[in-house]
Amino acid sequence: MTMKIRIVFMVMLLLGAFYFTFFYTEEKQAADRDNVRLTETGDLPVDVASAHTVTVKLERVYLDGEISEEVVQETIWSMEDFWAAYAEWQLIDMTEEEVIFQKQVDDISPLLKTNGYFGVSENGVLSIFNGKPGQAEIIQSFFQIDMEKLESNSHETLLKGIPVKSKQKFEEVLESFKPYSVLE
Repeated sequence: MTMKIRIVFMVMLLLGAFYFTFFYTEEKQAADRDNVRLTETGDLPVDVASAHTVTVKLERVYLDGEISEEVVQETIWSMEDFWAAYAEWQLIDMTEEEVIFQKQVDDISPLLKTNGYFGVSENGVLSIFNGKPGQAEIIQSFFQIDMEKLESNSHETLLKGIPVKSKQKFEEVLESFKPYSVLE
């Protein structure tokens, strides 16, 4: 009797293995063909129902007021994963085709670090120039300086331009010239 049970059990295992090898695989492939299409290149299957491509604009706002923008194409497979990827960003606007995020950066912009100079404009306003003062355009203006209160060497330094290489230097220059600002 034990031998009969073993033989029946072995036959059932073989039938199950035969079914899963030939029939189950074909049924699964047929179901997959109904839900999946190939990419344009024909390489990898893409689930049409769950994928959505959007344009993502990432705006970085620096301490000096400069805004840099990065644009990327993002394929969204899971909204949870998408929001998690941009958790540190603030949502500004969203349409079906485009998502705009913004982040405040606690630093000065790369433009300022490479080519920014503090100086004084023609009308005595403390400003940052894209290059040396007098030769370049103003990037940002801060406050009017009382030029009569200003020491002569500070006045000359502003006319020549003070390079802005770091956040610390940016803050130091602003603080050092605040006492000379004209109160409105």
